[in-house]
Amino acid sequence: MKTHLQKLFLLPTLIIGLNLIVAGPLMAQNFTLLYNFTNVIDESMGPAAGLVLSGNTLYGTTYWSGSVFAINTDGTGYRILYNFTNYYRDGMYPMAPLTLSGNTLYGTVSQGGMNSAGAVFAINTDGTGFTNLYSFTGTYGGWSPNPRLILSGNTIYGTMQDGGTNGTGFIFAINTDGTGFTDLYDFTGTPPRTITNSDGVDPDPGLVLSGNTLYGTTHGGGSSGSGTVFAINTDGTGFTNLYNFTATQGVVPSSGEGANSDGACPMGPLILSGNTLYGTTAGGGMGGVGTVFTINTDGTGFTNLHNFTWILDGTPRGGLVLSGNTLYGTAAAGVTIGNDASVFAVHTDGTGFTNLFVFPIYCEANAGIILSGNTFYGTAPSGYENGAGRVFSLSFAPQLTIIPSETNVILSWPTNNLGFDFTSFTLQSTPDLTPPALWTTASPAPVVVNGQNTVTNPISGTQMFYRLNQ
Repeated sequence: MKTHLQKLFLLPTLIIGLNLIVAGPLMAQNFTLLYNFTNVIDESMGPAAGLVLSGNTLYGTTYWSGSVFAINTDGTGYRILYNFTNYYRDGMYPMAPLTLSGNTLYGTVSQGGMNSAGAVFAINTDGTGFTNLYSFTGTYGGWSPNPRLILSGNTIYGTMQDGGTNGTGFIFAINTDGTGFTDLYDFTGTPPRTITNSDGVDPDPGLVLSGNTLYGTTHGGGSSGSGTVFAINTDGTGFTNLYNFTATQGVVPSSGEGANSDGACPMGPLILSGNTLYGTTAGGGMGGVGTVFTINTDGTGFTNLHNFTWILDGTPRGGLVLSGNTLYGTAAAGVTIGNDASVFAVHTDGTGFTNLFVFPIYCEANAGIILSGNTFYGTAPSGYENGAGRVFSLSFAPQLTIIPSETNVILSWPTNNLGFDFTSFTLQSTPDLTPPALWTTASPAPVVVNGQNTVTNPISGTQMFYRLNQ
């Protein structure tokens, strides 16, 4: 699908000699509601998990009644790949994002399965071949899984937030054919998750893998009861507590309460770039409502990149996305922002925090977002016309700046901004907007000056209209 974002400028010879600067914002935003779910029970409703993208197709799940669905990135072609129909055979209530490998999707259901305690499943992207790979056993064998699975070769890795030897969660592995289930590590201590211990409790539903090492977080436990960052080998050896968050007893405070220097109760999966991990917390920090943090994979260099304040920027929800040197995430919007959710950006050195976008109507973007090119895709579990949730996209594109300068006009647009790469946009012109307008690539070709694509044209001859086209 081609995206056309344009800003037209009338450039008559009458502006010769003017030094007026007409400047616009560096980026334009295009929010699109791709699909509204209904309350019809056989369609299902409530996409509580995030999305996975393959080519031009998005895959996701709905929670209530339960289904696996696919939809094209332009909002067409919505189809249900699978309806969860039998509590004891295929399970119910998928809550975690799917994982894609080739033509196979892997996921979990939080209830049902052979032991009524949730299960791991696989299904082909065309909706065929549904398989219940493993049913959790309940109680200390695990209950109600909602992990974001990761895949390495023929092995799936995930976490359970309860169960295990001590009932405080465990890390598991299973082969993609359903064989070889292994409890790799049991977290210590006893419930509830606010206890203090050496390794953490309630592992957050998301791991990242580098080589033979898995990295993750716990929502509670550790030396202060506020959660940890950990590493473990894929064979279950070498567990290391990389960092203990410092707030007392893991309470997720209201605005201004429980403030500390680093955050508390990490939430959402970590992301990895080189030897650096990035994540968010749901509480703590100077504002008491969460942080964006970074830490090296060896446990050194912990840095609080941003303190959320609730009033100005809300509190973080879901995980992060990295593009270049910019991190993106979603937040429950604060008092000043209004509405219910926003998209933020912050550089990996902690500078340049920006509220990029506030959703125009009721939205809970708790599942996080994915990024493809200059477009985010995400879900919200409720709201909009039918109150049953939606799939949305949010795209960004550069805007032209025009500077008349003596006998020339200078057209410019950024090569990139806040991690978005705009090099695929070209400047086009036409002398007449009457349909069908004939757009051609403008000349001369742009040159890059101080991070801006710049075209200098004399103000003479026929007036022209310009646009950026991708």
